[in-house]
Amino acid sequence: MSNISPMAYVHPEAVIGEGCEIGPFCYIDSNVVIGANNRLMNSVTLLSGTRMGSGNTIFPGAVIGAVPQDLKFKGEETTAEVGDNNTIRENVTINRGTAAKGRTVVGSNNLLMEGMHVAHDVVVGNGCIIGNSTKLAGEVEVDDFAIISGGVLVHQFCHIGSYVMVGGGTRTSQDIPPFVMAAREPVAYCGLNLVGLRRRGFAPELIENIHNTYRLLYQRGKLRAECLGDIRREVPMSPEIEYILKFVEASTRGIIK
Repeated sequence: MSNISPMAYVHPEAVIGEGCEIGPFCYIDSNVVIGANNRLMNSVTLLSGTRMGSGNTIFPGAVIGAVPQDLKFKGEETTAEVGDNNTIRENVTINRGTAAKGRTVVGSNNLLMEGMHVAHDVVVGNGCIIGNSTKLAGEVEVDDFAIISGGVLVHQFCHIGSYVMVGGGTRTSQDIPPFVMAAREPVAYCGLNLVGLRRRGFAPELIENIHNTYRLLYQRGKLRAECLGDIRREVPMSPEIEYILKFVEASTRGIIK
């Protein structure tokens, strides 16, 4: 049985899992489904289209499922989907999707810090940390275990790879490939995220292969296609190296310099 404050509003058609704690002044709309053992502190708002897994902690002032800030949105049925065991801090906003993708997705085991924004049709993976006041524009993708510091602005349609570290205050309108550090103004490749890779148990040989991949990728005076060919010839293939290659080849906005 869930513990729902008498000062909270829960629409009779909302579906609330077992063991939830819903604090005072929370607002839960119709067409909302949340799983078990979620903790909603006071003044949390879950609007129509919210879908939430289990074990999440939502801090005061967070708003999930608000309509997109997109003038093309015409009221279509879309969702804002949150997985399991996330910590969503004060005043975080997660908007619903649009007709473009139909849903906004935040995976599991993420920490979304105070005041950060997840716009329509964004996909955030698992195990990410996203800092205070960072803003993800529409249709951004953030892969697993990315760390994005505070005050970062990410342009719409950008892709941020796994295990990256993005420095505070960075602005990017290009894709940030996996395993790297990105910072400066304008944003630039700043080497591998060595601390993060070692903490995650990447073997020294694999880290060296990733380093060689980026050494070849960022060769001066060569076209990107030539660099990719050099990588395929000179670097032993592994799932991580293939991931880098596919990421770069699929980039529509281009990767950071």
